[in-house]
Amino acid sequence: MKKFINDPSAVVTEALAGMAAAHPSLRVDLDQRVVYRARPKPDGRVALVSGGGSGHEPMHGGFVGTGMLDAACAGEVFTSPVPDQILAATKEVDRGAGVLHIVKNYTGDVMNFEMAAELAAADGIEVATVVTADDVAVQDSTYTAGRRGVGVTVLLEKIVGAAAESGADLESLTALARRVAEGGRSMGVALTSGTVPAAGQPTFDLPEDQMEVGIGIHGEPGRRREPLAPAHEIAQMLVEPILDDADFTQGDTIAFLNGMGATPEIELYLMYGEVAKILADQGITVARTLVGSYMTSLDMSGCSLTLLSADDELLRWWDAPVNTPGLRWGR
Repeated sequence: MKKFINDPSAVVTEALAGMAAAHPSLRVDLDQRVVYRARPKPDGRVALVSGGGSGHEPMHGGFVGTGMLDAACAGEVFTSPVPDQILAATKEVDRGAGVLHIVKNYTGDVMNFEMAAELAAADGIEVATVVTADDVAVQDSTYTAGRRGVGVTVLLEKIVGAAAESGADLESLTALARRVAEGGRSMGVALTSGTVPAAGQPTFDLPEDQMEVGIGIHGEPGRRREPLAPAHEIAQMLVEPILDDADFTQGDTIAFLNGMGATPEIELYLMYGEVAKILADQGITVARTLVGSYMTSLDMSGCSLTLLSADDELLRWWDAPVNTPGLRWGR
């Protein structure tokens, strides 16, 4: 294993310290491992808090900033943040209008955010929670009851973050977040395993001529193993399960082709070109696209596709300015 690390047990804290050094727009609590905006929202605005295990960068800490999150809690690699972290973040960002927790459907994340929400409520803070569960590869897994929450989380944080920035109240933001969560579907494929620093070896063995289809983001194997295929065939393996599960022909769609950490942009754009041809053949109107590595699985080679049904309101929030380390456009 070759990695830029000092001590495997200190990777997360040292990475957060580096993030704070690189981005003056952020404030990082290294004791609690929470990333905040350096300049908080004004009083009376709803705050957004998310988080999860580390190893998915830039998610979630890289999405803290104007137009997205107010705080992100970093667990150990592929391990949920604990309730105390989430509670500290919730209390810190509350501006009297409530806090929305955005949670990926992994058992530990859901349980710990639930506990933190209960503790925050006991302190008089109104908290609403939205759980993403968009991965069509599984119905249940070792990590979840129901589908896993994956790529749609990025789109939700962008869309709902923009609405929160405009001053929307907690009830309307929660409804918007649930609409986004219900309208997205995802599917992923891996060409190599990721390597957890503390383990020092790939999470699973994958021969050079094989790939895993239906992977999550925590190094878990896919739902089946297939011979390595040309990109246009892999694109079919990504698109078909999504379209078998949901209809995207009745309006606009946001398409998100996500890299898993070790796949270069040239391959991601090649893959998106193949995906775009299939979507066009199926009569799907792609109104917006996002291509790049935004929700990674350490150094895994591979990609995932997320499709989200979008109306004019969702597209308006998608187009709104955003300024975070991981996602930035507009003014």
